[in-house]
Amino acid sequence: MAGTLFRSMFTNTLTFYKSSPTNLRSLHTATVTYAARKGTRAKARAKKVKVEVTKVGFIPHNQRGKDKTVKSNVSKHSDDMYKPLPSDDVYPLKYYRWVVYTPEEAVKAHQQTHHPTMYNVPDALVFAQIEFNMAAVKQNRFLESFTRLSLLPHLFPRDEERTILAFCKGAELIKEVTDAGATIAGGTELVKKIQEGQIKLGDYDYVLAHPNVLTDLVPIRGLMKRRFPNVRAGTLDPNLKELVKKFSGGVQYRVVKDDVQENFGSVQVPIGRLNMEPKLVAENLEALLKDLQSARPKRDGLFITRCLIVSPPSKETLKIDPFVYVDKTLSKEVQEDSDDEDEAVAATA
Repeated sequence: MAGTLFRSMFTNTLTFYKSSPTNLRSLHTATVTYAARKGTRAKARAKKVKVEVTKVGFIPHNQRGKDKTVKSNVSKHSDDMYKPLPSDDVYPLKYYRWVVYTPEEAVKAHQQTHHPTMYNVPDALVFAQIEFNMAAVKQNRFLESFTRLSLLPHLFPRDEERTILAFCKGAELIKEVTDAGATIAGGTELVKKIQEGQIKLGDYDYVLAHPNVLTDLVPIRGLMKRRFPNVRAGTLDPNLKELVKKFSGGVQYRVVKDDVQENFGSVQVPIGRLNMEPKLVAENLEALLKDLQSARPKRDGLFITRCLIVSPPSKETLKIDPFVYVDKTLSKEVQEDSDDEDEAVAATA
């Protein structure tokens, strides 16, 4: 009875849709529309980014948020001149001005802390930590990080060995250059050995040359690429002996501009050892400051802002007055000359 009733209802339904074309069209359209809606919803769900929740173990309340970096708006050029001078021999340093030492006094103070009864490093390196104002001549422009090589008047042993390849002609000049510190020196014979692969340029830290051999280096210019000697890089000089001395015994350093504060730069340069006479270390510091001052932009204001003497493993930093050796500002004549140069360049541009 139930089966007969179901068949009759199904037959009546088919008869109704067959008799009405409109209803038949709507039946097929509904199926297509439903499929389209289903695809749209699937695409919308695929576009949603799923947020993965990672479970973190228990963190004490005083350790929460330690990994978040907090941006500081405090200028690194801030000085302590606003603080009062100490009136006693013992005082908390953070509440008073730093004591300003002479370089000799700073070296002697580090010699005491590195005594065998304390740090026991009597021949530790002495570093000059120097800070700069990297502002350029034009407003809102700053100097980029730069590398220099300075020959200090008093050499001292360092934990590095430098290899120098020097190109020059003449037996006497080759001997002088070798005695000055060149690892290997020569002329056309070295060029042939490089072409044959007997000598590899990558084995040498510096490649220097005398102008009288420059034409002989043309066949290996493609091998040398950026290391080809030139005046701008300071690797080509008629006084090759002094040039070799500078590269073999000089101190190479890089002034780095701060990533956050663009007008702040710093460098840390070794200037001697604690077993040297303090006066010799002071003369090395003077030569270094004068060399850095020669790289300053031609503008008013400070370039070197602060100088500290440090000697690891001690964390003690002793403040030095750098303006005993260099001027604070440029003279008006130099500034006027720089203005005239800028005008001439602008006129020719």
